[in-house]
Amino acid sequence: MQEKRAITRIDFTLQSVVVVCDTQERYFVEVENVSPLGMGLKMPPETPDIVGKSVIIVAETMIMYADVKRQIKNEDGSFTVGINAKRFTNDVLEFLFERLNFE
Repeated sequence: MQEKRAITRIDFTLQSVVVVCDTQERYFVEVENVSPLGMGLKMPPETPDIVGKSVIIVAETMIMYADVKRQIKNEDGSFTVGINAKRFTNDVLEFLFERLNFE
């Protein structure tokens, strides 16, 4: 995946959870890299196309609200997904604090 932003991402590998805002579907993914503006994720082969969706990513000590910009299929069947961060809204913050349970 070619980086197109002035702020480059750094390698940052860890397991995380992606929640699609519209459907509240959850996917366990691996964060591959991160910047203040977005992340690169590796998603399992059974993951549906989520390009254009708003998501919340919970990655250990970081929570990001973002739009999925691209989803590229890898040779092993997994997907590399690029997301761009966006500002939290009051609705998203309410969702985070009142309805999400990651246990």
